[in-house]
Amino acid sequence: MSASRLQQLKSQILPGNKLTAMAGSPSPLTTHVLNTAMGVPGSNMALSLYQQDPSTNTWNLITTGTTNDDGRCPGLIAKQSFTSGVYKMHFETAQYWASMGETCFYPYVEIVFTINDPGQKYHIPLLLSRFSYSTYRGS
Repeated sequence: MSASRLQQLKSQILPGNKLTAMAGSPSPLTTHVLNTAMGVPGSNMALSLYQQDPSTNTWNLITTGTTNDDGRCPGLIAKQSFTSGVYKMHFETAQYWASMGETCFYPYVEIVFTINDPGQKYHIPLLLSRFSYSTYRGS
């Protein structure tokens, strides 16, 4: 096992790390970016979370963040702020690929989804390569 992989595992196991483990996140909404072309997490990817205003159909920015070394972005939204409605996650894929000296077909990915029961947990993975992406509702 490589030293960098061991360091990554160590950072997830030791108690000093509070942001990489999804289980440690109080957020009812989580995401996980996976670079399927290289078989690694999609780390250091900028993303934004929006909620649609139903009266105007405009998007209101809730938060911005960057994925960690494991491709996750914990703490997207607090439970008390998570309400029913239509949300959008915007991922800056062109910046991500450019940071590795690559180009891509999709300069960004937007995943729009509906929350009917904000009491549930929602997980939205993004499986990504330079020329394709896929998503689903995870658990």
